[in-house]
Amino acid sequence: MSKITAAITAVGAYVPDFVLSNKVLETMVDTNDEWITSRTGIKERRILKDKDKGTSYLAIKAAEDLIKKSGLNPEEIDMVLLATTTPDMPVAATAVYVATKIGAVNAFAYDLQAACSSFLYGMSTAAAYIQSGRYKKVLVIGADKMSSIIDYTDRATCIIFGDGAGAALFEPNNEGLGLIDEILRSDGIGREYLKIEAGGSLLPASHETIDNGQHYVYQDGKTVFKYAVSNMADISERIMKKNNLTNDDVNWLISHQANRRIIDATSSRMGLEESKVLINIEKYGNTTSATLPLLLNDFEHVFKKGDNLIFASFGGGFTWGSIYLKWAYDKK
Repeated sequence: MSKITAAITAVGAYVPDFVLSNKVLETMVDTNDEWITSRTGIKERRILKDKDKGTSYLAIKAAEDLIKKSGLNPEEIDMVLLATTTPDMPVAATAVYVATKIGAVNAFAYDLQAACSSFLYGMSTAAAYIQSGRYKKVLVIGADKMSSIIDYTDRATCIIFGDGAGAALFEPNNEGLGLIDEILRSDGIGREYLKIEAGGSLLPASHETIDNGQHYVYQDGKTVFKYAVSNMADISERIMKKNNLTNDDVNWLISHQANRRIIDATSSRMGLEESKVLINIEKYGNTTSATLPLLLNDFEHVFKKGDNLIFASFGGGFTWGSIYLKWAYDKK
């Protein structure tokens, strides 16, 4: 009997209509288009302006896009895993609400939070469930409404993040396609460099924390950049060596879209030519949990059955890792 692997069989995505361009940001904070573009590669980002809609809205729309494109019956979904840093609310898992709203009435669901590595960790989790033989269809959604936790007077963070969602369906495969290998890592040294100080059990919300702006993302940009460059590049090179892959063997790099310079450093360490490096950061900015599935959706048309994809991500905590996946289908 051949080994069961977990393959991606469908993808979907959603981004809000409102475009926050660098030119608009120039009117909000002390920055300019040339500075942002040269240091990050970002030209614009999408923002969910409706205050009555949260991350669940983005996730539902992305899931519905996948369901419509693939013809999937949502009642056949066994599990919904929502990778997110911005759940609708504490305690009540956003994934549960999303599963109900998309008609996945036979699924169990929960949230997974590992900052910008959330979707990568979600891929690993989905693969483990599939490979166990217990479940056949696992829907992994990466979604974040980052605008809800960004201070738009802080030029260090407001230029980076955007809102969006992407989804991928994982199913069993007996052809040796799907998730082949992974190297996932974390290090608590990053706890102080990228965080939201208040709102958790350590520092519950109060008038003081709100007045102090402690419910917004704080980032020590230089330190995070240093760790991201070294760790993403290292882990991507390691997974290639572990699987005896040369740069000729790798078809595509699916890298977390946080900063163009980090992506370039990773691809350079892997020895990949620019044509193999998929990038959409200029359109969306850093959508945190959504960057990897948004890439899959945007470039689904270029993937061929059997293509070797290397995923790489780095996030707060710190969390990081790389996944080697063989693509399972040609887009019809």
